[in-house]
Amino acid sequence: MLFLGRGDYLLAKLFNLQVLTPEREFFSGDVEAVWLNLPDGSFTILANHMPLVAPVAICDLKIKQNDEWRVAFASEGFVEVRRDGVLLFLQTCEWPDEIDARRAEDAKLRAEEQLRQKRSIAENNELRIELARAMERLRVSRLRK
Repeated sequence: MLFLGRGDYLLAKLFNLQVLTPEREFFSGDVEAVWLNLPDGSFTILANHMPLVAPVAICDLKIKQNDEWRVAFASEGFVEVRRDGVLLFLQTCEWPDEIDARRAEDAKLRAEEQLRQKRSIAENNELRIELARAMERLRVSRLRK
């Protein structure tokens, strides 16, 4: 239940969430809320949200289901909020126990080393994205139960 103030309560409404990557359907089910990052800040989606399409930034994706939050690593993509549910299209999405922390640490070190070298602006931007992915993966991998 959600507390609205002055003694009013509202039952949480559910909506369908589908999270797709090029390799698989990562998640599909009814949820209470979704939290993610857009390029200009964090964003929470609840039931009956207005329709929209927006880019998604590298983040920890939080999914609230059965009054519990689950966290996953999410790379860039986009979100589409529709009347019949929410679609998330992401390059990659992984639960904490699916993340290879050693591989992510190696990717982080490689990106940091390459950033220290003189590169073109385009290469520099790509390396910063690789570094952000690796660092977020490492952060989310520490959430393993």
